[in-house]
Amino acid sequence: MPEAVRVTCDLDLDPSDVIARKIVFAGEQASGSMLDCHGATIGTADLKSTPRAPTIAIRSVPKGRGEDRIWSAPSDITIRNCTIVGSLRLIGLGPNGEAEAVRRSSLTRDHTRNAQNAAPSGIVLDRLKFQATGGIPLYFGPGVTRTTLRNSRFLGKTAKTAIYLDAESASNDISGNTFAMKSVGRELIAVDGSARNVIANNTFRDPENGGIYVYRNCGEGGTIRHQKPQYNEISGNRFIYKEALTARPAIWLNQRDIGKIFCSTDPKYPFGSSLDSSDQAKHNIVRNNRFEGPWSLRIVNFDDTNRIVGNK
Repeated sequence: MPEAVRVTCDLDLDPSDVIARKIVFAGEQASGSMLDCHGATIGTADLKSTPRAPTIAIRSVPKGRGEDRIWSAPSDITIRNCTIVGSLRLIGLGPNGEAEAVRRSSLTRDHTRNAQNAAPSGIVLDRLKFQATGGIPLYFGPGVTRTTLRNSRFLGKTAKTAIYLDAESASNDISGNTFAMKSVGRELIAVDGSARNVIANNTFRDPENGGIYVYRNCGEGGTIRHQKPQYNEISGNRFIYKEALTARPAIWLNQRDIGKIFCSTDPKYPFGSSLDSSDQAKHNIVRNNRFEGPWSLRIVNFDDTNRIVGNK
């Protein structure tokens, strides 16, 4: 497999370009850089995309070892006008919540702060077209903050979600996007232990397996989830259904409070999901969302602290 290309400067592509190599923005040296594809394609159907080696990675880099280890985190990167075949993943302490460095950090009380300090921040993803090839097209890894996705489209088919906001991530903005991707068995956006995000003015076309679900995993991979999925805003979104006889809820707060399967593997510490395995999706705002097509179960919420207003 060709070696990935590391980007540390501004890069412009021609519209006809097809890049059959993976692209990596790694560490602080990539900060401030911009990739403008002008319509070009990154990735091919033959270029396998995995959690540890996605089509495009924006990742932090460890320096030192043991207690002396620090993380060089990229920030203020812009990627725009690209077709991405496979996935884009923002990676801090690890590619997901079960990574070893994430698990070790989760055993300390300062885990949320540590994860956020070690993760990419201030990333702008604009006018992208994601072509799913089976995995999660866009993954916000643990601790990712202040990242914006706008004016983008999700196409293709996957057995997973379109976007995953992993534990300890926060203050991200997902606005003005279109989800025309077929997800088999999963919701399109997962908000898992992620807080203070805005998910607004997006269009979901036939989200029969669910639209936006807010919850907090417990114990999966032996990792304690610290941050509660609170103070998120879900507003102005449009859900368009072809039929609704088998459709799952469009928006579901505290979705994992039913049927948690990993809590028994949560380490026994007096904080986070180890202390309380409930989802704790409270103080979220769900307002002015629109539902079109046959009637379906649209919003599920059993917590009075969440504000549910103006939805039709």
